[in-house]
Order: sequence, then C-alpha cells, then structure tokens
Amino acid sequence: MNIFLVGPMGAGKSTIGRLLSQELKIEFLDSDREIEERAGANIPWIFDVEGEEGFREREEAMIEELCGRDNIVLATGGGAILRQANRCNLQSGGFVVYLHTSVDQQLERTSKDKNRPLLQTENPRAVLAGLFEKRDPLYREASDLIIYTDKRHPRAVANEIIRQLEANKRVGR
Repeated sequence: MNIFLVGPMGAGKSTIGRLLSQELKIEFLDSDREIEERAGANIPWIFDVEGEEGFREREEAMIEELCGRDNIVLATGGGAILRQANRCNLQSGGFVVYLHTSVDQQLERTSKDKNRPLLQTENPRAVLAGLFEKRDPLYREASDLIIYTDKRHPRAVANEIIRQLEANKRVGR
C-alpha cells in the first residue's frame, strides 16, 4: 500500500506524511529531499543552475522511481502534478491524497521559508494564487481523496486520512 500526498506548498505534505508513516509503520519519503540528496544540492540551487525545466526533469525521474516502491508514504513537491507522467505514475502506484489549503494558509505557513524559489518575489500572494488556479484542477484530477487542511492540526488531518483509508479498505491496522 502506497500513500502519495499532493498539494500546494505549505499544505502540510511532509508533516502529515511523517505522521502517517509513524502511525501506519511504513517508510516516509519526500520527493524534494530525495532529489536534493541525489543531486548533492538544494532545490533553489537546482532552479538557479538548471531552471525549472531541469528541476522538473529530475522530479519526473524521481517520482517514477519512488512510485515503484511498496509500502511508502510519499510527500511530493507542489508542482509534481504538472507533468502527465507524474500524475499517471502516482495514480497507478498508490492512493493519492490531495491536501487542499487556501492561499492565506499557504502564506502563513511559508512566509519565512527561503527554500522555496517560486516565492522569492515581491508579491508571493499573487504567485500562490496563480499557482493555485493552474494546479488545483490537476490535483483534483490525480487524487483519490481530497482533505482540507486549513486551520487543522496535522495529527487530525493524518487521522482523517487513516479513517478514510480504513473505510475504503485500503489499510488495516
């Protein structure tokens, strides 16, 4: 059983993914961290040197590799769903959960994070709103379950995901 978390930056994918992995006793992976480890560089550096296209190539290869594993919780980068190949790999490799959050909540959660290249701009709200408009339909298309995370404790969100998985007979504990 694989659980793949998709959604915008600041939705809580990594935090909730770690909680799910602990509760379900399966491995947690973060595609962005895996890319950084493999590249020996952080994501802002990859964006600077290779551009977004270069990063997306690395991301596609990593998503394909990770979707081939078993019994993992995977937190994906916010833009992973932009490529059809990634959406297909995620859908065929496990149960996809869209962690939905508002632009206001994203701003609150990411305001001090300098490791997000797309937000290093004069108007991060406009950037996040534009990304949401473009990506929300893709998150919805790729997901088996949509969970709203605004103003919710990560443990409550993780517990709701587990309840939904149990109700759909996807996991047993």
